[in-house]
Amino acid sequence: MNLLFANDRAGEYPPSYYAATAELLPRQPALQGAVKSDICIIGAGYTGLSAALHLAERGYSVVVLEAHRVGFGASGRNGGQVGPGQRIEQDAIERMMGREDARKLWEIGLQARDLVQALIARFDMDVQYRPGVLHADWQARDVPHAHAYAEKLARDYGYTDIEALDRETVQAIVRTKAYQGGVLDHGAGHLHPLRYCLGLARAALGAGAQIFEDSLVVDIQHGATAKVQTRQGHVEAAHVLVAANGYLGGLVPQVAAKVMPINNFIIATDPLPQGTVLTRDVGVADSKFVINYFRLAQDERLLFGGGESYGYRFPDIIRTVRKPMLEVFPQLRDARIAYAWGGTLAITMTRLPCFARLAPNVLSCSGYSGHGVALATLAGQIMAETLAGQSERFDVMARAKLPSFPGGPALRSPLLVLAMTWYALRDRLGL
Repeated sequence: MNLLFANDRAGEYPPSYYAATAELLPRQPALQGAVKSDICIIGAGYTGLSAALHLAERGYSVVVLEAHRVGFGASGRNGGQVGPGQRIEQDAIERMMGREDARKLWEIGLQARDLVQALIARFDMDVQYRPGVLHADWQARDVPHAHAYAEKLARDYGYTDIEALDRETVQAIVRTKAYQGGVLDHGAGHLHPLRYCLGLARAALGAGAQIFEDSLVVDIQHGATAKVQTRQGHVEAAHVLVAANGYLGGLVPQVAAKVMPINNFIIATDPLPQGTVLTRDVGVADSKFVINYFRLAQDERLLFGGGESYGYRFPDIIRTVRKPMLEVFPQLRDARIAYAWGGTLAITMTRLPCFARLAPNVLSCSGYSGHGVALATLAGQIMAETLAGQSERFDVMARAKLPSFPGGPALRSPLLVLAMTWYALRDRLGL
């Protein structure tokens, strides 16, 4: 079974709030016959479209192949939060890679956030960007660590945009008794993720890139000139960029061993009376191992993400997400759920992204572990500059040692389920 088709109709967006409130691109043609280009990119999400834009602006001929529609995958379905840094804390990166490379990864994380903001401004994208992401702590024991980490970032990395919040301040912003404190990152923000992805696509098309939708890649034949095969045609290219993330399937086994797809889910309520759940227009992510994340849409709907699954088929999404939503906001017991959708992201064992050279002329970036709005955008730019002979940032990211998931494809999902169950029990019992 292929995750590209397990839960979605071919060539159609999921029934999400995002798809209902975005000005979609005209359908792009499917690839037919033989096409030649300098670069062939697999996947029309943030990574692939950012790479296409930056390469086309450098004068390369670029073809993007997308199995469904532009922004069909995680890029058009996610929680919309844009933050600096990497998915894991700098302390962990320092232990893994040393302080010098840890600082480089921090700077790359800042550049990722700045690139998103710069592209939005440069192309006048109507993505409803608003500043501020609150990291809310579920357990009182988490608060001292969150505050100490904010102090570390200010002291060691010069990042002073994080405000430490006590229990009363968090509960004044988030209308719940569930959270015991936290931090507010004024340097982060949130946006409409599908509108942003479509904005990247329009920019790439405007720069001269070609996008082919409904063009599932079935094979990559390596060589000095690579051949990327779809069901109805192929692309011959000097370079190939793989940007399929959680929807990679078995196309590149050496990446699939280190990058695991998992499913995540979001529901959207009907518009709520102002102040029902949030008194400030910030995004929120909490400290549970399987995190809850939420924000208000422009029309005062609550967009609430929670719950995960690790197989191919999605569960009952409303039931899956409504449970954690009511744990946070019991006042929404009678709220109508207007939209419910799921999607597939990709994680790595370390939660650092997987930057890999698969061949001298084939690069891959994936595994953003829930931190992909900014990092995936930058990954595309980094791959573009690497092909142009500037590989410093790619090489730094590729130095992260990413172990393969234990057990291979047959066992890694059950092992992850066991781990998730243990952490969920720990959160529930307050251990």
